[in-house]
Amino acid sequence: MTNLKYQHIFFDLDRTLWDFNKNSEASLNLLFRDYQLQSIFGSFLFFKSRYEYHNGKLWNAYYQNRIKKEDLMYRRFYLTLKEAGLDDLDLAKEIANDFIEISPLQTATFPNAHQILEYLKNKGYQLYIITNGFIEVQAKKLKNSKLDSYFLEVITSEDAGANKPTQQIFEYAFNRAGAFAKNSIMIGDDLSTDIAGAKKVKMDQIYFNPHKINHKDEPTFEINNLSEIKRIL
Repeated sequence: MTNLKYQHIFFDLDRTLWDFNKNSEASLNLLFRDYQLQSIFGSFLFFKSRYEYHNGKLWNAYYQNRIKKEDLMYRRFYLTLKEAGLDDLDLAKEIANDFIEISPLQTATFPNAHQILEYLKNKGYQLYIITNGFIEVQAKKLKNSKLDSYFLEVITSEDAGANKPTQQIFEYAFNRAGAFAKNSIMIGDDLSTDIAGAKKVKMDQIYFNPHKINHKDEPTFEINNLSEIKRIL
């Protein structure tokens, strides 16, 4: 280990290893079918677009400590239904509970996710997850997609009492891992949370940009496919 510049590698989970968009769409499709929501929304695409709109706004509110976790989980469905003309809190909560059950069962990962984790583990790197997702959901995602065996620790914002990009969650992660910024690197898809947060604690970063989005940030490294990590680590 002493000859490695980086000894501790912190991965984001959603949209970095676990294909959040693909798995979320699969879960929403099941709910759309099971709850016969076509009669309310007309099309799955409309239902999905309105859910994603409300979900995004509520996650931003959660990050700013304006709503609680429990409220986020059901309100995203309540507001989606209400916008389509169905004001039914009980139904929204039922759908929300099903979504929390169904979503972590989906197993789509990004191309080369397992291969690169195997490669890094065999090279002697210490691997960790650092996520803003909820602990009970993230643990199931990791287990069901067979990613859990690669990681020594799964650090969540709930554990740390703070979300990425705050310094608090990264310092908490360092303490849990016995790591320091100088011998660690962060790999994630989000410039405003993963990359900005790592920069705050002076930790190097690998920005995972599979859709080749244009930006003006300057991460330490940038990749479009997880396999490219091999040229860095």
